[in-house]
Amino acid sequence: METRLKKIFATSAFILLTGFAIQSFGELPAGQQDAALLQLSLADLGNVEVTSTSKEPEELWKTPAAVYVLTQEDIRRSGATTIPEVLRTVPGVQVSRIDQDHWAVGIRGFADQFSKSMLVLVDGRSLYTPLFAGVSWGLQDGILLEDVERIEIIRGPGATIWGANAENGVINIITKSAKDTHGSFASVGGGNIDQGIGQFRYGNGNGKNLDYRMYGKIYSQGGEYHPDEIPYDESRFGQMGFRTDWSPTDRDDLTIQGDTYKGGLGGTVQFGSFDPPSQITSDQATAVSGGNLMAHWRRQLREGSDIQVQAYYDRTSAQASNYQEIRNTFDIDFIHHLPLPWREDFIWGLGARLSPGTFTQVVPTLDVLPHSQADNVYSGFLQDEIAIVPNKFSLTLGSKLEHNNFTGFEIQPSIRGLWTISPHQAFWASVSRAVRTPSRIEEDFEISDFLLANPLLYLTIDGNKNLVSEKLLAYEAGYRRLINHKLYVDVSIFHNDYNDLVALGTETLSVDLTPAPPHFTAHLPWVNGAKGNTDGFEVAPDWQPLSWWQLRASYSYLNLDLQEMPGNTNTSSIINDEGYSPHNQISVESRFNLPKRFEFDPTYRHVSSLPAQLVHGYTTADAHLSWHATSQFELSVVGENLLQPEHYEFTSSPSPFVGIKRSVYAQITWRRGEN
Repeated sequence: METRLKKIFATSAFILLTGFAIQSFGELPAGQQDAALLQLSLADLGNVEVTSTSKEPEELWKTPAAVYVLTQEDIRRSGATTIPEVLRTVPGVQVSRIDQDHWAVGIRGFADQFSKSMLVLVDGRSLYTPLFAGVSWGLQDGILLEDVERIEIIRGPGATIWGANAENGVINIITKSAKDTHGSFASVGGGNIDQGIGQFRYGNGNGKNLDYRMYGKIYSQGGEYHPDEIPYDESRFGQMGFRTDWSPTDRDDLTIQGDTYKGGLGGTVQFGSFDPPSQITSDQATAVSGGNLMAHWRRQLREGSDIQVQAYYDRTSAQASNYQEIRNTFDIDFIHHLPLPWREDFIWGLGARLSPGTFTQVVPTLDVLPHSQADNVYSGFLQDEIAIVPNKFSLTLGSKLEHNNFTGFEIQPSIRGLWTISPHQAFWASVSRAVRTPSRIEEDFEISDFLLANPLLYLTIDGNKNLVSEKLLAYEAGYRRLINHKLYVDVSIFHNDYNDLVALGTETLSVDLTPAPPHFTAHLPWVNGAKGNTDGFEVAPDWQPLSWWQLRASYSYLNLDLQEMPGNTNTSSIINDEGYSPHNQISVESRFNLPKRFEFDPTYRHVSSLPAQLVHGYTTADAHLSWHATSQFELSVVGENLLQPEHYEFTSSPSPFVGIKRSVYAQITWRRGEN
């Protein structure tokens, strides 16, 4: 413990000392002072408009939820090349790298490879798949980070607006309007892990009411550190897409956008074989392809009132060594926003989603039955914000009413209060209910793995059609304040009560004659077998001691306490869930706008241990150095995980531990005619 504290103190002190050393340069030249001021001031942080809490723009100061916003400037200066890397410094968010293109991401606990307890969106399009209940992060690497306007992260339930599976939070990736991406952009780069990245974008318009852009991105990634020297996690991926924004009248806005991708995601899988009795390991990459098309129409009715209609089609195809699946998703949403008398702001909406999928059995020991199934969700929501004391105290009441094919009807209400103490000081509190529905992998899944040759023994995990939704009752409170023009702080606390968590149930043993040869089978069913609570808090100060130097930090504490429900004697899932989340996470970011058009951005991170994973706590650092040679050319060098040759963050059975390497890459960026 003492050694860890010394590392944290040393890295934090280094950031401060670096800042004071750079101060010896004196104030920046006038031109560079102006450039530094183009960034958001701390006073502007609370004025940033977010949409993820109500599907309508509202200032962060007026949002009664734990919301954190990553701007385009935050993304660019992080030096990150993927969405999970960008999220590493967000308070309350656990980001653990399993291997090169697999991540365990969670909000306030329950992180796993599929991020099943939170909802991830791109411009309101859900990335959640009902096959395995979660997000495939490798499929999101084709997002052009240059075109992301901001990422909004809700820590805590977002179910009243977004519905089931937004149990622990929402991550909404919002891209720029086409009118903000006129001109040309291109970049190329590479390094020891991100071996090659090439991306481009071109945007233009008619100068009146029509704007568009198109983009493309390809990358090649090398493997991380493998003790057996088999780099199975090498990946190749390409994506291209477009966006068009059109305003046919002063009251109407129409957006049409789409993407298509294809690639191979590295990974290793293990599965049992009956003939011959054995366990097979495959390092074959998963071939993935797909695309989406989305349209969004918004019509202004009068001041403060509008209607929105959004529809999208999404197709995914995955061909792995042990399964294949093709899924087509059709989604439509309607929203009506209108102010009411008596100081009320009312929003209601309807939605429907149809997601037929076809599963193809590839190996005899893994199957999902039936092979074809259409998953569906029909929903409605309403939310009313009541200004009890105008500009001082408001209550927001709302609920999501939803029907799905797994558990039937679900209701997810919330009540939120906001006390605006002063224009730059606010306190909020909330109570909300959320659910996570089962997935096909939990209801219809059956997988058998080879365990012993003598006696011949297999382990089978059985799906359970009688599962009910996981339930969460969440209590939250928060405080945000601009203390002065140089210091901003945001604090959140929470207590979550969980019930009916899906876990592995009590083991049973059977003797099976088929498939041959005769064998014993140990059965572990999925059951609603655990309950418990999480408690914690997050602190995120932001300090700007000088116009050209900014310090951002976050500290997150989490305690997860689970126990088995009556009748379930299998505690393995409980131990794993408790031991998969770190108690403490700390990050410190320092940004320097230096003379001669240089920028230097070191980041230090500490994550405490994951006992169930046998992963020790670690401290590491990243650094981003860029030089704006001209207004058009930028050269940047990024180093990640710099404090050790490799370290371990997470493992996903049956994959072995993979060391996350120290990595360096360089990038040249060219921009012309951009807004």
